[in-house]
Amino acid sequence: MIDVCDILDALRWHADVGCDEAIGDEPIDWSAFTARTPLRAAPPGMTPGAQTAGGMAGGMGSGGIPGAPRPAPRPALPFESPDQPLGASEAGIHARARAGEAQSLDALEAALRAFDGCPLKATAMNTVFADGNPQAPVMLIGEAPGEDEDRQGKPFVGVSGKLLDRMLAQIGLDRGKVYIANILPWRPPGNRSPTQSEIAACLPFLERHVELVRPKLLVALGGVSAKTLLNRAEGITRLRGQWRSYEGAGTPIPLMPMLHPAYLLRNPIAKREAWRDMLALQQRIAEEEIKYP
Repeated sequence: MIDVCDILDALRWHADVGCDEAIGDEPIDWSAFTARTPLRAAPPGMTPGAQTAGGMAGGMGSGGIPGAPRPAPRPALPFESPDQPLGASEAGIHARARAGEAQSLDALEAALRAFDGCPLKATAMNTVFADGNPQAPVMLIGEAPGEDEDRQGKPFVGVSGKLLDRMLAQIGLDRGKVYIANILPWRPPGNRSPTQSEIAACLPFLERHVELVRPKLLVALGGVSAKTLLNRAEGITRLRGQWRSYEGAGTPIPLMPMLHPAYLLRNPIAKREAWRDMLALQQRIAEEEIKYP
């Protein structure tokens, strides 16, 4: 007889490793998705079947074994087209082309929702585009949606979002006076950190997003956002607290890296540094004589 406690323990384990969303009716064998091996053209007089993975049959290629069979190509991933699969670099090129065609935020959102070059889309419930006032002079950019954001389709609506709202209220701001987006529009499973290939696939849409909004000030919330927007390798604790410059929109935009609200919930003592950064944002708004729409 199965013990109820064993069932609960199994459910907790699945939640801990990030298996907390149903994404299909049938399981996917991810172990079958191995790296695709590029094929070389067969020399004249030799059939393609006579080649090995490392070179010609009977020869020794780079790391090849004489007479070794060529591995079968892996099946296409759920987000790939069997005829034209998108690798990380191809996905970035495709994204930049689609994003560059968008002449409005509505067109950009439609292009993002139609984009299939990032595998996170296959596991997410919603595409999280933006929230707030697109005419606002201050744009906040987070890292990626969490569970609540994925369910509701809006950034910063969970516990960390409520903390962000309180932080903004302390300097006289709210969602009607700021605009909020993320580096990634889709939630990574289990709220894990995004990979470089995922960021590369989605970054062109975020860069075009900033170009269309044309904010006067940018705020990068968290290490992933700060390092991506500034193209820096330092952690957020070294980047935060100083005004820097975002160069991706043609005209440089002042950018303040700040600690992510989720980090502050885990490390309440860091709220002192976050408060100093919010005061620096308030002072810069006053110095620039920024007016709200």
